[in-house]
Amino acid sequence: MTTIALIGPGAIGGTVAAWLAQDPSIEVTVCARTPFEDLQVETPQGLITAKPRIITSPADGTPVDWVLIATKTYDADATKPWLDHLLADHTRVAIIQNGVEHERLFAHVVPAARIVPVIINLPAARSAPGRIVQHRHGIISVPAGQNGEDFSALFAKTEIEAAAHADFISEAWLKLTGNSIAIVPSLTLRATGPVWNPDLETIVRGVVEECAAVGRAEGATIPDDFVEQAISNSRNMPEGSSGGSLHADRLAGHPMEVDARNGVIVRLGQKHGIPTPMNRILVTLLAASGTPWIEKAPS
Repeated sequence: MTTIALIGPGAIGGTVAAWLAQDPSIEVTVCARTPFEDLQVETPQGLITAKPRIITSPADGTPVDWVLIATKTYDADATKPWLDHLLADHTRVAIIQNGVEHERLFAHVVPAARIVPVIINLPAARSAPGRIVQHRHGIISVPAGQNGEDFSALFAKTEIEAAAHADFISEAWLKLTGNSIAIVPSLTLRATGPVWNPDLETIVRGVVEECAAVGRAEGATIPDDFVEQAISNSRNMPEGSSGGSLHADRLAGHPMEVDARNGVIVRLGQKHGIPTPMNRILVTLLAASGTPWIEKAPS
């Protein structure tokens, strides 16, 4: 029996936990702030349900083989009370979060050799604790190596496609490059397609090209046609679409992962001497919008 504890049963975390719990060889514990009875996820394949062990106090945690962290990036330090009870010498920790700094955010609480950064594409929305709609097939990417291979194997009996990649850094930056545009509709509260014009294209292009340039400086391979496709996707964004979780968090008045999504482009751009004026302006404007958000600069 493989034991897993998941911290952060939101849309992504709850969906992952529900799928893993379908495997009888995996025992899942969900660490939550709000208690609930079970997990019900409407997936493209139909409804799946699960009744994992659900705990709401870190003191109730016991050491497990794997800890999966699916909290927001700004909640990294809030996971420490859980980790204090869940970690043993053999425990590995998978960080399922946005951005490209998974290891930096947790290096002070988990030995680097036991951290597995995870890039996930799993569109989902939570309507209530334990109640989630998964919109499309899920894809997970992790670094090549034993930890990555072992993590991918956890999903062998699920409908989530998990694979280890030798060039994980490119996988991470490709996702960030595609997602970097979300700051625009999150700021304007409008889909970009219906209001597209040459000036808006200049802004979107600046955001994406800056991200790609910083990613390449970090060692990622980001083809020019990927950049153009990302811009085309923004040009064709239909009315009613949004900036995903960034947009949803702003509407809900929740803190936003601005630093993990676009602030990191500015910070690492400075590191490499790459100007990032468009990202800097939009991050500044979103910070001044009156909506709460959390800046997580390096310590």
